[in-house]
Amino acid sequence: MKILVINCGSSSIKYKLYDARTENELAGGLIERIGEQSSHTVHKCGGAAFERDNRIADYEMGIGQILDLLTTCGDPPPIERAEEIAGAGHRVVHGGERFADSVRIDARVLDAIDHCADLAPLHNPANLAGIRATMKLLRTKPQVAVFDTAFFQTMPPAAYTYAVPHAWYDQYRVRRYGFHGTSHRFVAAQAAALLGKAKPNLITLHLGNGGSMTCIRDGAAVDQTMGLTPLEGLVMGTRCGDIDPAIVFYMLGKGLSPDAVRRALEKESGLLGVSGVSRDLRDVMSAAQEGNARAALAVEVFAHRARKYVGAFLAELGTCDAVVFTGGIGENSPPMRARILDGLAPLGIDLDAQRNDARGSEPFAITADGSRIAAWVIPTNEELMIARDTVRLIA
Repeated sequence: MKILVINCGSSSIKYKLYDARTENELAGGLIERIGEQSSHTVHKCGGAAFERDNRIADYEMGIGQILDLLTTCGDPPPIERAEEIAGAGHRVVHGGERFADSVRIDARVLDAIDHCADLAPLHNPANLAGIRATMKLLRTKPQVAVFDTAFFQTMPPAAYTYAVPHAWYDQYRVRRYGFHGTSHRFVAAQAAALLGKAKPNLITLHLGNGGSMTCIRDGAAVDQTMGLTPLEGLVMGTRCGDIDPAIVFYMLGKGLSPDAVRRALEKESGLLGVSGVSRDLRDVMSAAQEGNARAALAVEVFAHRARKYVGAFLAELGTCDAVVFTGGIGENSPPMRARILDGLAPLGIDLDAQRNDARGSEPFAITADGSRIAAWVIPTNEELMIARDTVRLIA
């Protein structure tokens, strides 16, 4: 059984083809600059990479090109005909309160995704366009929607309710939703298997250009750092994370337009805003080592915010089985992991510096043998999680 996984961004399509029986990745790639004069495609299959520059006008043309590449590139190609694809799984950023699990897509689901578009205006319309294009081109094949927000529908009202007029929730759905749920769900399942405990208490840190942290009790999410949108919570590459909301009104009073303030908080803040160097932590840490004071401050601000949330979630859980790092930074930056866990030994997390410096594609522990709370690095695989959900729902 072959499963196609599709993740449509505002001007891009990421995709992977899996053999559901072995869970092997057969092919994958990325189309960028959809709708522009020249689009760029990178397709990988069997250890070889194929690149193409041509104009991809819309998502339907993009999905069509993907199907063409899957049937023509490789020696041999992973499939001979598009009909060999048993189904497609789609990443959908926002499912609101409607979806607590992945679902097979029908007209009702399409309407619900569209209904949530005002909560994720940069993502849901693109997700929806990709789904409709795939449904048109793979007309007889089942489609599955996997929501970033679904994993967090187990959060209690005390965790997801904002202390704002309740009419905002009733009329406008203002509440904490949480994001990166597919990644947190994947590494939580991996951690449960490693710990030999079906429903562990965990703190999972997905750290990359976007970053979020989830508090998991008895295997279910009970709190999350992201909120109504992915802007809340941790310091990120260009997003500010938690700030005093009055800063918005203060800057409006200084003459900035609402669009300028929004752009600043989403695109010009975070590591980039503090350091003035880059949104990439590697560049920022390199500049800090060379004596750039603002870059050093950005590194400390990033670590401080994450450490503060680890402490808060430890207090919320009471008893914690493991802390899990994942994502580009979480998996590949031993210095940042060390900074985040620095000083937490009295709370039960005893970091082993030598283990923390290790790197690998498989999960590995970074705490000492006697640590009361384990800390793990577990590589995430959101696409595989989507493929698994698709198989589960169409089998």
